[in-house]
Amino acid sequence: MVRMANLCVVGGHAVNGVAEIHSEIVKDEVFNDFYKLWPSKFQNKTNGVTPRRWIRFCNPELSKIITKWLGTEDWVLNTEKLGELRQFADNEDLHKEWKVAKRNNKLKVVSLIKERTGYIVSPDAMFDIQVKRIHEYKRQLLNILGIVYRYKQMKEMSATEREEKFVPRVCIFGGKAFATYVQAKRIVKFITDVAATVNNDPDIGDLLKVVFIPDYNVSVAEALIPASELSQHISTAGMEASGTSNMKFSMNGCVLIGTLDGANVEIRQEVGEDNFFLFGAFAHEIAGLRKERAAGKFVPDPRFEEVKKFVRSGAFGTYNYGELMGSLEGNEGFGRADYFLVGKDFPSYIKCQEQVDKAYRDQKKWTRMSILNTAGSYKFSSDRTIHEYAKEIWSIEPVLLP
Repeated sequence: MVRMANLCVVGGHAVNGVAEIHSEIVKDEVFNDFYKLWPSKFQNKTNGVTPRRWIRFCNPELSKIITKWLGTEDWVLNTEKLGELRQFADNEDLHKEWKVAKRNNKLKVVSLIKERTGYIVSPDAMFDIQVKRIHEYKRQLLNILGIVYRYKQMKEMSATEREEKFVPRVCIFGGKAFATYVQAKRIVKFITDVAATVNNDPDIGDLLKVVFIPDYNVSVAEALIPASELSQHISTAGMEASGTSNMKFSMNGCVLIGTLDGANVEIRQEVGEDNFFLFGAFAHEIAGLRKERAAGKFVPDPRFEEVKKFVRSGAFGTYNYGELMGSLEGNEGFGRADYFLVGKDFPSYIKCQEQVDKAYRDQKKWTRMSILNTAGSYKFSSDRTIHEYAKEIWSIEPVLLP
């Protein structure tokens, strides 16, 4: 057997993770023996994205506002200047301009959704977006089960109670699934079945809409990300190496809900804990939680059991979701025992979503959070990442053009 990763560590000049938390996991767990041999070989180089494409190109209206308030366009090349937006976070004039730009971007997505899916959604609802590769560890399943719980609650309430408890939301999904990845395809099928039921329920109206955007690609992302208000980065802690879409969303003034995983950890540090919705188990707890499950000691939250029962009742059509729901049950075995801890994090997730609703009702507070996300995103420019690689790994100097 040839262990390629071990071979790379031995032969490589440097070894790095792409976010601080995973660089630590590499040192403490994955390659601990090698780290003890060559500690200086191990580094961290947190990923980045380019503000030229992910603000300037895809969000020209917000770009103009940033340039106006900073008094310069230098932020496009020197992303650190975005941090200066913090001094204007409570300015009412900036709030007005910021909200207009966000709504105009949302109107573009309203048209995109109508064109791609036929669904009509309200631009006045919160745009809650999860777009990324469909994979169990990224937990689109946790998101859609949270939506099912929300829908079930709404159905059990009067119209007045619904409007008092919930803010209107458009829950948008997008992403690719490998053709051979059966569970991913089940999740996509489930999302579209929930959408077909919820979106055609006259009792619910614009209070909740669910949309899966087909044929997701960069062009679709360039429309969705500027329009986003809440974005979900909810992977099982310890499983997302970094993520870069979380950086793109934050740059565009989107507030994140997520676990302490990948670059979420550093984004939360930069934008401020009060401007990030945190939930879920921590990375160092995951192995113990899986052992607890294997020992038959895990007791699921009654609301989680309630949601699975609701899905199995046929509320979302005739398709048999026994395999999908069954993957969240049992204590061990391949494709069972909820390896990605959806059930464990479910109560924490729905509690956090209640905090989201409460925060969104206070639009002054929400807009401030949005501005501070853009201001705190400066660290996540690929310029910074490339300079760190050049200086600390490649040992090369930049060539200055005459």
